Amino acid sequence: MFLNIPQYHVLAKFNTSAALFNFEELENIDILLLDVFLKDDNGIDICLKIKKKYPRIIILGISSQSERSIVLQMIKNGASGYLLKSAALDEFAYCIENALKGAVVFSKEVEILMHKTQFSDFKNIPRLTRREKELLALLIEGKSTQEISEILFLSFLTVQTHRRNLLSKFQVKNVAELVNYVHRNGLM
Repeated sequence: MFLNIPQYHVLAKFNTSAALFNFEELENIDILLLDVFLKDDNGIDICLKIKKKYPRIIILGISSQSERSIVLQMIKNGASGYLLKSAALDEFAYCIENALKGAVVFSKEVEILMHKTQFSDFKNIPRLTRREKELLALLIEGKSTQEISEILFLSFLTVQTHRRNLLSKFQVKNVAELVNYVHRNGLM
């Protein structure tokens, strides 16, 4: 597959992960369209390797398959989106443009797939107490621990405990990851 979108310059094409990792200008790539199934490796693992070494590179997974678990694995490994090879050229251009602006993007068919809720998705969403929901809403607004303690009339230590519990329940490392998780999954 070769894209010819006038506003973007194609630096190189690769058929194998070896060729990709041997490319001397890899760190200069702004956006990488990464096939999920390469001849010598899988794009899901390659995505993680690239993001660890070059976190600035925006990766969009591309494939002819729209399997939900593959899409989720790509996003989990750092991809900024997932497109089907059958997507129209204007879809590719739109997705590339928005990924460069920081959005997570999908081609139309993949977006429809991702919006279909599955029972297994609910297993990953923790149950929250009323107080945790209040606290989470304030964290999303950008309130500090001190501000939250004043708003909810709780001690600083109690708010810290609730914050720790939220991070633990959502299995995230910090409030930024928590807020991203909540937004990405449309939980509030």
